[in-house]
Amino acid sequence: MKTAISLPDPVYMAADRLAKRMKLSRSALYARAVEEFVKRNAHDDLTAEINRALAEDPDEPDPFVMSAAEATLRRVEWKK
Repeated sequence: MKTAISLPDPVYMAADRLAKRMKLSRSALYARAVEEFVKRNAHDDLTAEINRALAEDPDEPDPFVMSAAEATLRRVEWKK
C-alpha cells in the first residue's frame, strides 16, 4: 500500500541516516517503525474492552473466576 506522509525535517533526516546505516529503504524503515508502534499499542484496545466489561457490573463476581479460584484453593495443601 502506498501512502504519503509529512515529517519534520529533523525526523526525516534522522530516519534517512538510520535507513542507510541499516541498509534499508526508507519505506522498509517506516514500515518496521509503524509495525513496532502498532504492536506496542495493540494491548490498549484489549485493556479498554476489559475495563468496559468490568464497569458494567463491578460488584458481581465473575462465575468462571470464582469457580477457578475455588478449584485452585481445593488443590492447595494448607499448612497449620
